[in-house]
Amino acid sequence: QVQLVESGGGLVQAGGSLRLSCAASGRTFNRYYMGWFRQTPGKEREFVANINWSRDSVDYAQSVKGRFTISRDNAKNTVYLQMNSLTAEDTPVYYCAADRFFTYNAKQIDYWGQGTQVTVSS
Repeated sequence: QVQLVESGGGLVQAGGSLRLSCAASGRTFNRYYMGWFRQTPGKEREFVANINWSRDSVDYAQSVKGRFTISRDNAKNTVYLQMNSLTAEDTPVYYCAADRFFTYNAKQIDYWGQGTQVTVSS
Protein backbone atom coordinates (compact mmCIF):
# COMPACT_ATOMS: atom_id res chain seq x y z
CA GLN A 1 0.00 0.00 0.00
CA VAL A 2 1.33 3.40 -0.99
CA GLN A 3 1.47 6.00 1.73
CA LEU A 4 2.56 9.62 1.82
CA VAL A 5 2.86 10.98 5.34
CA GLU A 6 3.33 14.68 5.94
CA SER A 7 4.75 16.31 9.03
CA GLY A 8 5.99 19.70 10.12
CA GLY A 9 2.83 21.76 10.01
CA GLY A 10 1.77 23.97 12.89
CA LEU A 11 1.30 27.49 14.12
CA VAL A 12 3.76 30.20 13.21
CA GLN A 13 3.77 33.97 13.32
CA ALA A 14 3.67 36.01 10.14
CA GLY A 15 7.17 36.39 8.78
CA GLY A 16 8.26 33.12 10.30
CA SER A 17 9.31 29.81 8.78
CA LEU A 18 8.24 26.20 8.72
CA ARG A 19 9.62 23.10 7.10
CA LEU A 20 7.24 20.43 5.88
CA SER A 21 8.32 16.87 5.24
CA CYS A 22 6.65 14.08 3.33
CA ALA A 23 7.82 10.51 3.66
CA ALA A 24 6.73 8.04 1.01
CA SER A 25 6.44 4.32 1.58
CA GLY A 26 5.09 1.30 -0.23
CA ARG A 27 7.00 1.80 -3.45
CA THR A 28 10.02 3.61 -4.83
CA PHE A 29 9.23 7.12 -6.02
CA ASN A 30 12.57 7.76 -7.63
CA ARG A 31 10.94 8.23 -11.07
CA TYR A 32 8.05 10.29 -9.79
CA TYR A 33 7.54 13.98 -9.50
CA MET A 34 6.87 14.83 -5.89
CA GLY A 35 5.42 18.04 -4.70
CA TRP A 36 2.98 20.05 -2.66
CA PHE A 37 -0.48 21.43 -3.08
CA ARG A 38 -2.56 23.38 -0.62
CA GLN A 39 -6.24 23.89 -0.04
CA THR A 40 -8.39 26.35 1.83
CA PRO A 41 -11.91 25.18 2.80
CA GLY A 42 -14.35 25.92 0.00
CA LYS A 43 -11.62 26.35 -2.60
CA GLU A 44 -9.93 24.01 -5.04
CA ARG A 45 -6.63 22.40 -4.21
CA GLU A 46 -3.89 24.53 -5.71
CA PHE A 47 -0.38 23.77 -6.88
CA VAL A 48 2.48 25.01 -4.69
CA ALA A 49 5.68 23.34 -5.91
CA ASN A 50 7.09 20.18 -7.36
CA ILE A 51 10.41 18.57 -8.14
CA ASN A 52 11.40 15.78 -10.48
CA TRP A 53 13.22 12.65 -9.45
CA SER A 54 16.66 13.87 -10.55
CA ARG A 55 16.14 17.19 -8.76
CA ASP A 56 17.14 19.24 -11.81
CA SER A 57 13.62 20.47 -12.49
CA VAL A 58 11.60 22.39 -9.94
CA ASP A 59 8.57 24.57 -10.33
CA TYR A 60 6.74 26.93 -8.00
CA ALA A 61 3.47 28.76 -7.93
CA GLN A 62 4.01 32.45 -8.50
CA SER A 63 2.64 33.22 -5.04
CA VAL A 64 5.44 31.33 -3.28
CA LYS A 65 8.43 31.96 -5.57
CA GLY A 66 11.39 33.33 -3.67
CA ARG A 67 9.91 32.30 -0.31
CA PHE A 68 9.47 28.52 -0.56
CA THR A 69 12.08 25.93 -1.48
CA ILE A 70 11.32 22.34 -2.42
CA SER A 71 13.88 19.56 -2.15
CA ARG A 72 13.93 15.78 -2.02
CA ASP A 73 16.06 12.95 -0.73
CA ASN A 74 15.50 9.95 -3.00
CA ALA A 75 17.37 7.60 -0.69
CA LYS A 76 14.81 8.41 2.00
CA ASN A 77 11.81 8.72 -0.36
CA THR A 78 11.21 12.09 1.26
CA VAL A 79 10.33 15.52 -0.09
CA TYR A 80 10.64 18.75 1.86
CA LEU A 81 9.13 22.19 1.61
CA GLN A 82 10.99 25.00 3.35
CA MET A 83 8.60 27.92 3.79
CA ASN A 84 9.95 31.34 4.72
CA SER A 85 8.39 34.77 5.12
CA LEU A 86 5.01 33.23 5.79
CA THR A 87 1.86 35.32 5.51
CA ALA A 88 -1.77 34.74 6.38
CA GLU A 89 -2.36 33.68 2.75
CA ASP A 90 -0.08 30.67 3.37
CA THR A 91 -2.44 29.25 6.00
CA PRO A 92 -4.22 26.36 4.12
CA VAL A 93 -3.83 22.62 4.59
CA TYR A 94 -0.77 21.39 2.70
CA TYR A 95 -0.89 18.09 0.84
CA CYS A 96 2.04 16.05 -0.36
CA ALA A 97 1.64 14.66 -3.86
CA ALA A 98 3.40 12.13 -6.05
CA ASP A 99 2.82 11.69 -9.76
CA ARG A 100 4.55 10.09 -12.71
CA PHE A 101 4.17 13.23 -14.79
CA PHE A 102 4.47 16.94 -14.20
CA THR A 103 1.06 18.46 -13.60
CA TYR A 104 -0.53 21.51 -12.04
CA ASN A 105 -3.87 19.72 -12.00
CA ALA A 106 -4.76 18.24 -8.62
CA LYS A 107 -7.30 15.92 -10.26
CA GLN A 108 -4.53 14.12 -12.14
CA ILE A 109 -2.31 13.35 -9.17
CA ASP A 110 -1.59 9.67 -8.55
CA TYR A 111 -1.00 9.75 -4.80
CA TRP A 112 -1.85 12.09 -1.93
CA GLY A 113 -0.88 12.46 1.66
CA GLN A 114 -3.45 13.14 4.36
CA GLY A 115 -2.54 16.80 4.69
CA THR A 116 -0.93 18.95 7.34
CA GLN A 117 -2.31 22.22 8.65
CA VAL A 118 -0.25 25.37 8.54
CA THR A 119 -1.58 28.34 10.48
CA VAL A 120 0.05 31.72 10.18
CA SER A 121 -0.95 34.23 12.83
CA SER A 122 -0.70 37.94 12.21
